[in-house]
Amino acid sequence: MKKIFIIIPLFLGGFLFSQKKPQKKSVKKTAITAKFNYHDEFKRISDEIMANGKAYDNLGELTKGVGSRFSATPGYTKAVEWAEKKLKEIGIEMIWRQEAKVPVWTRGRESLQIKAENGDWKNIRMLSFGNSEGTGGKDLVGEIVLINTTSELNTLSIGQLKDKIVFVNMPMDPKIINTSDSYLAAAKSKLISASVIAKTGAKALIIRSLTTANDDTPHAKMVYYEPDDKVKIPALTIGVRSADELEKLLKKQKVTVKLNMSAESKGETTNPNIIAEIPGKKDSKVIVLGAQLDSWDFAEGAHDDGTGVVQCIEVLRAIKALGIENNHTIRVVLYANSENGGQGRDMYAAYVKKREEKHIFALGTDAGGYSPRGFSLDMAPQRRRLIFAWKEYFLPYGIYDFEQENAIQDISPLKKLDIPLAELVVDTQRYFDYHHSVEDTFDKVNKRELLLGAVAMTQMIFMIDKNW
Repeated sequence: MKKIFIIIPLFLGGFLFSQKKPQKKSVKKTAITAKFNYHDEFKRISDEIMANGKAYDNLGELTKGVGSRFSATPGYTKAVEWAEKKLKEIGIEMIWRQEAKVPVWTRGRESLQIKAENGDWKNIRMLSFGNSEGTGGKDLVGEIVLINTTSELNTLSIGQLKDKIVFVNMPMDPKIINTSDSYLAAAKSKLISASVIAKTGAKALIIRSLTTANDDTPHAKMVYYEPDDKVKIPALTIGVRSADELEKLLKKQKVTVKLNMSAESKGETTNPNIIAEIPGKKDSKVIVLGAQLDSWDFAEGAHDDGTGVVQCIEVLRAIKALGIENNHTIRVVLYANSENGGQGRDMYAAYVKKREEKHIFALGTDAGGYSPRGFSLDMAPQRRRLIFAWKEYFLPYGIYDFEQENAIQDISPLKKLDIPLAELVVDTQRYFDYHHSVEDTFDKVNKRELLLGAVAMTQMIFMIDKNW
């Protein structure tokens, strides 16, 4: 391992060692490649973005000016026009739209009330799952059954849950320090699958929000119904305080729910991915950066993923402002329909495959605008080792974590095309406090942290462009 870490940085810096006395030709080569002093180049990038970066101002425009930008809504159309305008302002000439089919789903009115045996109806804050079936605008009334583990579910017969409303109060595991891992572990549980619960005969599903916050704000989630589902039950989420109070109440007495949801699916329409690029000076190989342009219908979507959008635009701005002569094409894709379907990312991957475009690297950012800590590298070991050799250049900027191996955001379909993937790793301890909720607002984003993320992304793109 020591050989790898010593030899590769020297090779990348343009130095070749020999036991013989260096010839004049070798000295000349060193002089030519001296302009790629990576410590100096990293500082140039950092200075430009930290002093002149536009990402924070752009985020304010996107969140406060455009607002929520859910798929198949006027808000998304406004976001598309805003993104194209911003890309043109920084001098990008190659901008185009790529239409993707997206579901048309409206939340409509929704309400949840509970009543203990001898009590009155009490309103509970709620959010329907994205793409959930509704109740047709009518009251759905039923008794609640609490289930918190899969073993509990397995011990219940279908008759015991028939026509009941299943309530799952399963928190994110606080013992898992990486909050993204904790979220994924909970999100993959069969207990919060509407399809699994529907097969028990239950007629609705209520879950505790997947969040690290200790408040009563509901956090949205996407529902996936299986093709063979004979019944598609309504699914919704409530805040953690309401969830805990409801569990305490259920341990004492019977509780009845009255649910009314006018959520409705209305077929499909199209929304575009926005694609912009700076053509390569050496070849047409592509380095792609990706972020989702859409947000939930009730949210500004500041951290999720407005920060990613403006960071991607900032990378292109910095490259233009610094006059960097990029060898390969640097492309940004702002994806449609990430929150309630993912058709935008699938459309782009299909486009790359059909055109047989050579992509040498894909970088995603969708974990919020918090302080950057590293890059998750989802690629072959030999590629990972090449990036490991660059650690010394990143360390002065607080970038040290290159050990993670999953890049799961909108770039993930590109993995099937054997494209090396990377994801910006940030400090996510606060991310799930706001994720998929009305609390994900512009004021929750720190300008300096946001710009530092753009710095790290630009530095990584620079290194890939000059060395791969």
